[in-house]
Amino acid sequence: MKFLLTLVLSVCWLQLWAQEAETPREVYTDVRAHIQLTYPSTWQRHRNDDRTELSFFTEGRRAVVKVTLRKLPTAGRRLASLASRQDSLWRSLLRLSRAQVVQLSQREAEGYEEVRYHYTYAPDAQSADRTRVLGRLLWRGGYAFSLEYRAGVEQDERFLTDGEQLVDSFAFTNKVAPSPASPAPSRPAANQPCDNKMYGIAALRVRDDLWEDDCRTIHEFSASNLSAPPRIHRNALPFQSYALAKGFDNCLYSVTKAPTDAPEYVYRYNPATRRGEYTTWQLPAQGPETVWISAATDEQGNLYFSTSDAGQLVKVEPATGAVTVVWSSDPIRKASYYSKIGFAGAGTHGNFCLDENNTLYQVYSTDGSLLRINLQTGEPGPELIPLEGLPTRGGYSDLLLQNDEQGRRRLYLAGPKALYQVNLEQRQVKQVRRGTYTDLAGCNLFRAPAAGPAPVPAGAAPALAAPAATWRGRVLNGITFQPLPQAKLRLSSPGASDVAVPISAQGTFSVAAESGRSYAAHIQLAGYVAVDSTYTPQPGPYVQDVLLYPLAVGATLPLDNVQFTQGQAVLLPSSFPALDQLTALLTKNPTMTIELRGHTDNQGDPQKNVVLSQERVAAVKAYLVEHGIGAPRITGIGLGGAEPRASNAREATRKLNRRVEFRVTSVH
Repeated sequence: MKFLLTLVLSVCWLQLWAQEAETPREVYTDVRAHIQLTYPSTWQRHRNDDRTELSFFTEGRRAVVKVTLRKLPTAGRRLASLASRQDSLWRSLLRLSRAQVVQLSQREAEGYEEVRYHYTYAPDAQSADRTRVLGRLLWRGGYAFSLEYRAGVEQDERFLTDGEQLVDSFAFTNKVAPSPASPAPSRPAANQPCDNKMYGIAALRVRDDLWEDDCRTIHEFSASNLSAPPRIHRNALPFQSYALAKGFDNCLYSVTKAPTDAPEYVYRYNPATRRGEYTTWQLPAQGPETVWISAATDEQGNLYFSTSDAGQLVKVEPATGAVTVVWSSDPIRKASYYSKIGFAGAGTHGNFCLDENNTLYQVYSTDGSLLRINLQTGEPGPELIPLEGLPTRGGYSDLLLQNDEQGRRRLYLAGPKALYQVNLEQRQVKQVRRGTYTDLAGCNLFRAPAAGPAPVPAGAAPALAAPAATWRGRVLNGITFQPLPQAKLRLSSPGASDVAVPISAQGTFSVAAESGRSYAAHIQLAGYVAVDSTYTPQPGPYVQDVLLYPLAVGATLPLDNVQFTQGQAVLLPSSFPALDQLTALLTKNPTMTIELRGHTDNQGDPQKNVVLSQERVAAVKAYLVEHGIGAPRITGIGLGGAEPRASNAREATRKLNRRVEFRVTSVH
């Protein structure tokens, strides 16, 4: 088929960073305990005789993940609430020496309760050593389960990613997803604020050092930092697929790419739990010699699926379960330019996205040109829309309109070996990450529509308001990890009034917030600067400490949220809040001078890396000067890959070396 040929020719030989080979993994299953997890094949495993304790560890036990199973006393199974369990854990962490709580949250899932935690601490007040601990506590069916990763902070670059994935992989096995012959009830979860994550179906994977078709694995990445390595959901789909959409419940919806010419059930995958199931929503037969190739979401949360020949578009309404054929003949056949893209051997234009004005955008896979269709009238737009800046090789596989919490809408295009952001007004693109994806999914709306209540079908769950959250934590010195009760904390969020947050004599605070909403933390304390100022509370009680770093001559402070287009000195929009904060710091301290320090990883030509780091330093300086900071107050140096702060052995840690810092050179 023409679309498959185009895709294979475009990607089969590419060795891509986004699909970089992972550490080989083994699956561990305990049939009696009904649990399963995956662990790196390089780690060792030990289980005690009564099967209540299981350990995974590296050579020399530099990093250990311990799994324990405990039967709860009958009388005490329901005495402690989930909130009290989290509170008890937080109080125990406060007693540790120089502890920092990175995350402490809770949730009630289907059939079990869970508390997640992540913290670091020192053995005593003087020691320079710190230990990192992260884990999960789960209660289910009269049993308590515990998973905990523990290692020295100095081992982060070697073992932290593997440890996190091992802990995250834990799942219960005695609730089996139904087969298509017996689908699960299709009641979607309550609408939630969008989690600001984007997803793509990976086209390729590595097996035995060879690249092969995948189309089952899903890559997850934050829309605020698209250049970061993805979180990988290995074999998330039970079939190969070209189509993926994200619902207002933050779940992903897909359908097989098999050319069955028969009705197919839609599959729901929950990235938070890494569990999936078939729905009762059944798409009609796709037709001969075509497959389901693309999916998208509209502003009401409806899901749409398109065939590769663009000859059929189907709408699924999650609230009612209704499945409707929108069209059964390609509308572009009526366009004056159809002969340019509809000839024998041409690429597909079935991949699409939807905007808020009922315009459906398609992409022509051969050269990346865009097409428009009025969804209400079925009329095509008057012209093809060519884009500047794309490589000539074909294989353009999807479009995605992604909305953020400020209401800004961005259009992304999946190319043969990269993801691009599209400027429709200027008809230009810029590359934002590498990788080959058969379909993309993201936030069409950042939060579900707030219209008046609609009729609720029998058996369907009513939509809920965004859940409340209580954010607790401490303001700490980022060097000594001692409390800073003198600090003043104020939170701001788009569309809401600023909130002044009281801080206790112990440096603790507690504030009511809305889960899923990002808050900017404005912290004032003479002689300190906040390095990371954006926080997103989770549902229910949530704990996260805030770090302030002292301003002193010679102090080098990271700008972790300053990101660039891959391989270029072009600042990404996600960098602006951190740079605005640095601008404010320099404005409040008019005699302060700084040196910007640019770093890269060790990939590529070393001299070119030095030049790139110099250009990125110049880009940051230009931003500061444009915002009112005098150029003589800012010097800069590009160091290339000469001063790594993490291992360059793999991408998960190389990314830590691509950074910009600033060093305080004078404070009067």
